[in-house]
Amino acid sequence: MYKKIKYILLCSLCITSLQAQTRTEKDLLGEKQIPNNAYYGVQTARALENFQISGMTTQFYPDYVRAFAMVKLAAARANADVGRLKKDRLAAIEKACQAVIDGKYHDQFLVDLYQGGAGTSANMNVNEVLANIALEMSGHKKGEYQFIEPHDDLNMGQSTNDVYPTAIKVALLLHNDKLIKEAELLSQSFHKKGDEFKDILKMGRTEGQDAVPMTVGQEFHAFGNQLDAEINALRKVEVFLCEQNMGATAIGTGITASPGYAEKVATHLAKITGKPIVMSKDLIAATTSQQGFVMYSSTLKSMAVAVAKISSDLIILASGPRTGIFEINLPALQPGSSIMPGKVNPVMPELMGQLCFKVIGNDLTVTIAAQSGLLQLNAYEPIEAIAMMESQGLFFKSFPLFRKNCIDGITVNKDILNHYMERSVGIVTALNPVLGYEKTTELAKEALATNKGILELIREKKLLTEDQIKKLLDPASLTGQK
Repeated sequence: MYKKIKYILLCSLCITSLQAQTRTEKDLLGEKQIPNNAYYGVQTARALENFQISGMTTQFYPDYVRAFAMVKLAAARANADVGRLKKDRLAAIEKACQAVIDGKYHDQFLVDLYQGGAGTSANMNVNEVLANIALEMSGHKKGEYQFIEPHDDLNMGQSTNDVYPTAIKVALLLHNDKLIKEAELLSQSFHKKGDEFKDILKMGRTEGQDAVPMTVGQEFHAFGNQLDAEINALRKVEVFLCEQNMGATAIGTGITASPGYAEKVATHLAKITGKPIVMSKDLIAATTSQQGFVMYSSTLKSMAVAVAKISSDLIILASGPRTGIFEINLPALQPGSSIMPGKVNPVMPELMGQLCFKVIGNDLTVTIAAQSGLLQLNAYEPIEAIAMMESQGLFFKSFPLFRKNCIDGITVNKDILNHYMERSVGIVTALNPVLGYEKTTELAKEALATNKGILELIREKKLLTEDQIKKLLDPASLTGQK
């Protein structure tokens, strides 16, 4: 009997202890126990159970979390402007949003990036966390929603269908600035090499065959200029991300939003982000359209195509060292084989190629998701967000590695380049104005037949003096730089 009473008392103590560590919240599906130290609420808790997929949560991308807070801050201020949100609640919400924008409480944004419901779980996670932060900052306890409520206050005049795509666009804009800075530094590295190698002659190649002379500097400046063009495209495409549909609410009709709110939230969001955010002219069209995402993803793909091409060029130019082209040296970062002694692989260009392939694949994901939406809403925006933010992140993290561990350390093999210049038939094109097409054709034919170089034959036949040869091979005039 004593043991039974002791057991009942222990169970009672355990229940009391458990209750002390949790709070009860409820939604349309019923009640749920939420840890007292959690700033999220019941709907987030359900999402944590339902979407245990990738392990990557909203907090994985800090700019994504900040973007949500910026959107909620703009919405709260707009609702106060139209006389709907009380000033005391606005003040608390502003403090909560600013704290998240400053990088605090990010560990509370726990919903998996992969989720059903067109982003509803992510939006409610934000609403609940911001509400509970605001409550605590106002001297209340978490869950005391009679003072600040996740739906009525944090989601006032809003829907996931306008908040979620707007937050994605803001996140992409925030991270685009960082990506562009890294891309610019990478481009500068190529241009520095272009200046360093500006007087070093080499043979250009088309279709894998000898073409006409150029300088190594021209080749590296061309790499940099390709990146510059992609950077310019990333800047220009922002115009598609700056058009947002806040105020559209569920499908674009603006139900539950107050008159004037949509215009004001765009104005506030522009001030908060520092970007030229504007309200779409047609909120119904904007709610179903995915143009901004398709355009931005396509621009990331274009960057990937350029970087992959440059990486492949570096691999072939550094091939060898004894049986390849071997015009340049890439920094040796690690042993290249578990069986072949002395082998060193071009690991950084290979890495960049793989990342670019992933970005190209992500663009296809965005394309398919964008065209698969039904009627007034696209429920597949979560996968679009994942794909684009991953692509941004891959570039942002890899560009500095590519720059520091590869491009900055590239050197040139001048002896190899001079050997190719001496042996190449391609140099004959530069002699057309002096010797004539017929004569140079004969020289090219003889060079191929005898395995001799053009300059070797010219010296043998005494067709030109050494001074004439030197002038013809002047890098500036030979490569169109005069």
